[in-house]
Amino acid sequence: MKPEVPMIHLGLKPEEIGKYAFLPGCVERVEKIASYLDNPRFVARHREFYTFTGKLEGVPVTVTSTGIGGPSTSIAMEELKACGVHTMVRIGSCASTSPLSKIGDVCIPKGAIRMEGTGNQYLPLEFPAVPSFPLFKAFRQAAVASGFPFNTGLTVTKDSFYTEVSPETKPIYPLLKYQWEAYLKGGATNTSMECAPIFLIGASLDIRTASVMICATNFEAYSNDDKDYPRDWEHRAIEVGIEGMRSLIRQDLEKGGLI
Repeated sequence: MKPEVPMIHLGLKPEEIGKYAFLPGCVERVEKIASYLDNPRFVARHREFYTFTGKLEGVPVTVTSTGIGGPSTSIAMEELKACGVHTMVRIGSCASTSPLSKIGDVCIPKGAIRMEGTGNQYLPLEFPAVPSFPLFKAFRQAAVASGFPFNTGLTVTKDSFYTEVSPETKPIYPLLKYQWEAYLKGGATNTSMECAPIFLIGASLDIRTASVMICATNFEAYSNDDKDYPRDWEHRAIEVGIEGMRSLIRQDLEKGGLI
């Protein structure tokens, strides 16, 4: 049953949003993504949740920020699902964990390492955190068509930003060092803070999910300096996300479902 009042955290009503949604982490990225939609309009803002709705291929598409990390992301997904959203795609940033991922690269993970806790509230540890394959395929194809450098390696979803960028300052540094080295050897190319819970919540609630990110660092070269962040390259992830979603909507229209 759809809610009859605005959702408690997002402040949304079902009639105000589309059934396809982009989920950036930061509030500042919402309007950047929405500018690529037809006739975007402000819908609601509450706490870290900021929402615009526009159209792609004539179909309503919503952009809602989730804030940083799994807990707030889970709230956004639960309330968007309650409003009828069936497709959710993260557009965000990530950091390199491998020489295979460089600053400015588009990263479309084929799976997420569960170095986080929110996903454990939805599915047991042995359950893999993976995107919906049709979505992963659509965004990979969009990346190929874009001509931008990209990779589809595993992403590491962590709960603590600074245990990655300065693990040597933490009491459990030996464990963290071992974990990050193991992830690299296993094929992880990047890390962020939302992918695993997005994939796991999607599997739990029958939501189609995927992630498209821009890599913000080079391998082992994070400086915590704002000038290193590739703001001029954010458009790469956004454009791949927009074209991938456009392709997905076209496919759904052709099949006569999900819209």
